[in-house]
Amino acid sequence: VTGLVISDRHPYLFSCGLDKTVKCWDLEQNKVIRSYHGHLSGVYSIALHPKLDVLMTGGRDSVCRVWDVRTKVQVHCLSGHEQTVCSILAQPTDPQVITGSHDSTIKLWDLRSAKAFSTLTFHKKSVRAMAAHPEEHAFASASADNIKKFALPNGDFLHNTLTQQKSIVNTMAINHENVMVTGADSGGLWWWDWTSGHCFQQEESLVQPGSLEAEKGIYACTFDHSGSRLITCEADKTVKMWKEDADATPASHPGLPYKPPKDIRRF
Repeated sequence: VTGLVISDRHPYLFSCGLDKTVKCWDLEQNKVIRSYHGHLSGVYSIALHPKLDVLMTGGRDSVCRVWDVRTKVQVHCLSGHEQTVCSILAQPTDPQVITGSHDSTIKLWDLRSAKAFSTLTFHKKSVRAMAAHPEEHAFASASADNIKKFALPNGDFLHNTLTQQKSIVNTMAINHENVMVTGADSGGLWWWDWTSGHCFQQEESLVQPGSLEAEKGIYACTFDHSGSRLITCEADKTVKMWKEDADATPASHPGLPYKPPKDIRRF
C-alpha cells in the first residue's frame, strides 16, 4: 500500500497500492465497498479533492487519473508526464490538481479541460513530496537536489531553502505555525522555518531495537490537528510520535547557524 487518504465529508478511506488497485473502504463497516479499475501499473500517490467527490491517483503509468468517488467512473486521465507520478496535491481553488513526477517536473492542471496549463521545470531530480501551506496560497516541493517554494495560482518560483538535505526526501508536512518538516530515506528529520527557508533543527530517527541501522528511512509524516505532534511512518515498521520539548531553551538546544541571504531569489 503506497497511499492512504481519509475523506472529511464521508466515512470513507481510500487506499492505493502496487497491485494497480485503488480501493474505497467504508470505515463504519470496515470493508471495501468500491474499487477503481484503470491503472496499468503500480499506483504511487493518491489525493482527495476537498470540495468535490473526486479522487486523484497517480502511478507508474505516468498519468494522474481522476475518479468519480461514487460511480467509480474515470472522469479524466491527466497525461503529460514522462515518468511515474509520485506526488499529488489537491485543493479547492485553481489549480485544483498539482502533480510531481520522477521526470523532475511539476504540472499544474486545469481540472475542467484536463490539460496542464503550467509545467515547472526547476527541479533536477524526482519530485517525491509536495505540501501545501495551510494558510498561504503557496506550496513547497521536495527533491533530492533541493526544496523549493512556489506561489500559486501560477506556480511562480519563490526561493530555495537555505541548506540542502542531500538525500532522497520522501515526505513533507507544514503546520499552522509555519514549521515545515521533511523526512528522508537516510532517517533524517529536518525542521524548517517556512518564511525564510532556514533549517533550525536536524534529527536522526532512532531504529527500533532488533532492526538494521539501514532501516531508519522515513516514508510518511504528518502533523496532527493541533500542529504540535508529528507522526512519522518508518522503514523499521514503526509509527513514531514526536512532540515539542517544553523545557528546551536556546542555550540547551542551540539552533543551526542562520545566515540571512542577501538576495531572496536564489536559484
